[in-house]
Amino acid sequence: MATNNHRGYLGLVLHSHLPFVKHPEHERFLEENWLYEAMTETYIPLLMALARLERDGVHTAITLSVTPPLANMLEDPLLNSRYEKHMLLMLELLEKERLRTVNDPAMSDVVRFYRERFQSILDYYRHDLAGNILNGYRHFQATGAIEIITCAATHGFLPNLRMTPRSVQAQIALGVKSHKRIFGVHPRGIWLPECAYYEGLEEVLKEHGLEYFLMDTHGVLFSRPRSIYGNYAPVYTPNGVAAFGRDQESSRQVWSSKEGYPGDFRYREFYRDVGWDLPYEYIKPYINPDGQRIFVGLKYYRITGEGDHKEPYVRVEAMEAVAEHAGNFLFNRGAQVNYLHDVLRKEPLVVCPYDAELFGHWWYEGIDFIYYLLKKAHYDQDAIAPITLSGYLDRYPEHQVVQPAASTWGDKGYNEVWLNNSNDWIYKYLHDISIRLSELANKYQYSSDQTQVRLLNQMARELVLAEASDWAFLMTTRTAAEYASKRTVEHIENFRRLADMLEGGQVEMDALEELEYKNSIFSQDMDFRLYCP
Repeated sequence: MATNNHRGYLGLVLHSHLPFVKHPEHERFLEENWLYEAMTETYIPLLMALARLERDGVHTAITLSVTPPLANMLEDPLLNSRYEKHMLLMLELLEKERLRTVNDPAMSDVVRFYRERFQSILDYYRHDLAGNILNGYRHFQATGAIEIITCAATHGFLPNLRMTPRSVQAQIALGVKSHKRIFGVHPRGIWLPECAYYEGLEEVLKEHGLEYFLMDTHGVLFSRPRSIYGNYAPVYTPNGVAAFGRDQESSRQVWSSKEGYPGDFRYREFYRDVGWDLPYEYIKPYINPDGQRIFVGLKYYRITGEGDHKEPYVRVEAMEAVAEHAGNFLFNRGAQVNYLHDVLRKEPLVVCPYDAELFGHWWYEGIDFIYYLLKKAHYDQDAIAPITLSGYLDRYPEHQVVQPAASTWGDKGYNEVWLNNSNDWIYKYLHDISIRLSELANKYQYSSDQTQVRLLNQMARELVLAEASDWAFLMTTRTAAEYASKRTVEHIENFRRLADMLEGGQVEMDALEELEYKNSIFSQDMDFRLYCP
């Protein structure tokens, strides 16, 4: 059993985010699967792991960002009902797979594992969570197992929005407001979208009551003056908002598919999926309604090694690997804080921020890794203890004051991923409609006409949805680039159409109601007056 003789702290931070995707005009829609996959592979398994640790009496302390777009989707009745239908469809497929593989022991074992796992996830969702993942987050927030922090309203890439300052203000204000309504408390911290910081952003954060944010490594290391503790303690910006920098060593061990843990041959192979492997007519009812093959989330093979040959997935061996890797990660962090403690002469903090969807989705065993890591940290050592970021600030309130450097955690460390020749065309339109919304908000801010208010609020929703950094990112990576471009154009055109209704006096109520239902993000939180100059 661990004691309280800690030499340092582990700040595990999980960034849970998906862009707002809701298409009620279709019975099933390909990009909605992003949410259902993340719920099945990451969000619900994480809550189930936290419940196991709670039953075991294990102390946990994770900082978890739940972005406003994700939280708004998780509370949406339509998407929650569609998730249940999705899970029932997968269980129907798995019953067919049980019959198909009955004479193949290796594959039959994998199918049995998936059937039990999918059923347990659906049961937990229905009964323990009462059909809403947010209930689980609120519970573990109340117990102190997690600290939930916010993000900008739609994960807008703030350095590229600062030409229209009201957009930055609205992204932060709306993110805080939505968080307070959904989770019942004012967030202390914020995950800046893409960890993208520019000098002066901290003024907006402080204005909205935020105490700290996260940065990539070089944002702190290149500060003025240089941070005397590197990234192993937070720093304060000149106005008192704290910045936490990412630890590179721990990131490589988890992020890298080659030198990191996820590349182990015993883990599940991500790229072999029955959506592509099984005969078309057999799998057709379970893939995209337009007949396009897609991943359905059932992957029967392990990584095995180089080349096309893959061996069947063996769950027991994967669990052996994940226990080994959790122990190794903990050993390395313990050695790290022991060394740093002697050099820095203080209890260091190793900040380990990751996309939550890495665990469970990309690295299927990743949630099990977190479970074993926290359990081993509790029972097997006493060098390092998990702590939330605000918990560390509360324990150690005095830190160096510096001016952090502009930075992101994207490729090459700066803004290029979100501003290049594949996506630079979007910003002229985003700036134009942001300026127009500010003008209209100023003109109509005292209006008592509810139709005008509805039009302006929906215009604001279309603007923040167009500003999501996800679209620029997908254009750069050429992953769902066509959908990303279409969504950007669609929101800009929706904005213009609504503005014409407002100014022209010819309101198409059916069109307005359709947009309010489809693009319903912040239906309880939006106030167009956020854009008043």
